[in-house]
Amino acid sequence: MPRRSLAQLYRDEFRGYSFATFQRDALAGLTVAAVALPLALAFGVASGASASAGLVTAILAGIVIGALAGAPYQISGPTGAMSAVLIMLVQRYGLTGIWVAGLMAGILLTIIGILRLGRFIAFIPSPVITGFTSGIALIIFIGQMDNFLGVATEAAESAMFKLLVYFKGGFVPDWQAVLLGVVVILSMLLWPKKWNAKFPASLLGIILATAINAFVRWDVPVIGEIPQTLLLAERLNLSMIPWADLGDFVAPALTITALGAIESLLCGAVGSNMTGIRLQANQELIAQGVGNMIIPFFGGVPATAAIARASVGIKSGGQTRMVSFIHAIGLLLSMFLLAPVMARIPLAALAGVLIVTAWRMNEWDGIRFIFGHKFKTDILMFSVTLLATISLDLTQAILIGTFLAGAKFLNDIATMRVDLTEVDTQKLSQRGIATSGKCQHVRVAFLTGPLFFAATGHFNEAFSNLKDTHALILSMRGVPLIDTSGLEAIHRLHLKLKRQGGMLMFSGVHDNVMNTLRRGGLVEHVGEQNFFWASDEAIVEAERRVCNFCES
Repeated sequence: MPRRSLAQLYRDEFRGYSFATFQRDALAGLTVAAVALPLALAFGVASGASASAGLVTAILAGIVIGALAGAPYQISGPTGAMSAVLIMLVQRYGLTGIWVAGLMAGILLTIIGILRLGRFIAFIPSPVITGFTSGIALIIFIGQMDNFLGVATEAAESAMFKLLVYFKGGFVPDWQAVLLGVVVILSMLLWPKKWNAKFPASLLGIILATAINAFVRWDVPVIGEIPQTLLLAERLNLSMIPWADLGDFVAPALTITALGAIESLLCGAVGSNMTGIRLQANQELIAQGVGNMIIPFFGGVPATAAIARASVGIKSGGQTRMVSFIHAIGLLLSMFLLAPVMARIPLAALAGVLIVTAWRMNEWDGIRFIFGHKFKTDILMFSVTLLATISLDLTQAILIGTFLAGAKFLNDIATMRVDLTEVDTQKLSQRGIATSGKCQHVRVAFLTGPLFFAATGHFNEAFSNLKDTHALILSMRGVPLIDTSGLEAIHRLHLKLKRQGGMLMFSGVHDNVMNTLRRGGLVEHVGEQNFFWASDEAIVEAERRVCNFCES
């Protein structure tokens, strides 16, 4: 399907747009806003910033990224996965670190989209993404234990070390905070799904927890003041950028870039399956890039497309990107109308939302599939990526998982199959192929698999003993590609046969492989007359030449 410009996307999307369609979009947008409100507040806090930062991010992402998005169903904002990255970043560099890394990631995402490199994100294997997602879910869960328990434990370099802090003990949980968190968790788990479509369980849980806390007046930490402005007091400005130390932010920026691209394209894949409308991946990356370049200057945190919000919009009947705009307007109105109420939301209630969200983030179907079918290598990739995610930098986790996947791929395709057989003239005669039947020095090698650097050792070994072989036919119909190492291996085989008075012939060579053989000069050395479409043709010709040689 050809790439479409943003103008074409708008024309296709709003062709025949009517008031009835707008009503559906408005209802879907308000429904998404109800779902997004508690998540925006929670993810803002979970990022190490503030609830206000999460709200500002959701509003700006809904407008800016929604306007430039690569599909009508994409709705962006702060997400759990991104908050897991940012909480570690803010511990090392403060809020400035979030903003600078987010700005750099926005620039990188825009460049990737402009250069149309979005398809390379799909090269990250499923077990790596699944392990990465589960690791992020654990980071979110562990990161919310302080708020859930109503305590303030010592900071740690990674989620793994933070988990060890809880095992060491030395703190007393605030059972009032725990009770409020449990109220939210039970609300989200027990609220029927059919009712959840009309009134989000997370919002219900927060309302209940806030109402209980207001009634009994427990002394538990709450969100605090919500500024009624999009331009937060704490925000990025150019004078704050540490130009001399930008190198320190390259790794975090790469992590945010990779995560933003992966989440946005996965969200697009889900939305495409639900609607049948294909995501324009590179346009989506440009949208994410532009949005993340703007948001830090308002005090927000990095955003990405959110599967939960996009799915709600689609299921609620949304048709166009107006859903994203209206959801942002709904959140903006809540900022001005509900700020005093939101300021009294207990942090333990937000922790309850995030704990359930972390549980649901795990790709349980994929995990059950991998472990249920006992795919050992996939289990290893999943486990290593998960452990690396909670104990190392998230960029390193992706690189380690992808390296393992690449090693597995090379191992799977490196073993080329070579079936070397003597020509059976009697069987050929039975198939109606005329042969002299006098010569038994023609052999056929049926090759299967790519002939590249990792497979040449097996290729050379298969042809180590070619005594009494006057003609060798390489049937290459099963060889999809060949590199220079494979080309050199064939060239050496040709010279070896030539020295012992034999000849090398080919059949069923694919066009791209043939082009490589031509560029390497092998076709010229072997001769065009030694290339055939079918093995049978090559066998008949090889036998004729060998027999003529023997008779002479």
